[in-house]
Amino acid sequence: MRITSKGQVTIPVDIRRQAGLLPNTEVEFVLEHGKVVLRSADGLTRGQRLVERLSQAGAGALRTADEVMELTRGPLDDVGDPHVSTGVHEPDRRFRET
Repeated sequence: MRITSKGQVTIPVDIRRQAGLLPNTEVEFVLEHGKVVLRSADGLTRGQRLVERLSQAGAGALRTADEVMELTRGPLDDVGDPHVSTGVHEPDRRFRET
């Protein structure tokens, strides 16, 4: 059996059946004692695993949507201040204010 240039390999059908690897089963590869092991994933969705990995990679680096919006648009406490020019985001700010 060969690994393709894209890193793909076909798991033989009898191995898939014995291991209970049905279509759309999430799997993971781990290195155990110098051997590559394929096993069913931990039951988390791909999105949940991504969030977990990102939170471990940079604890505290994840931000809420409101925090990201404030970082990109500026603080919302200046809404209605005639001395602050908010430019293209003014309609968004008015919407958030109501």
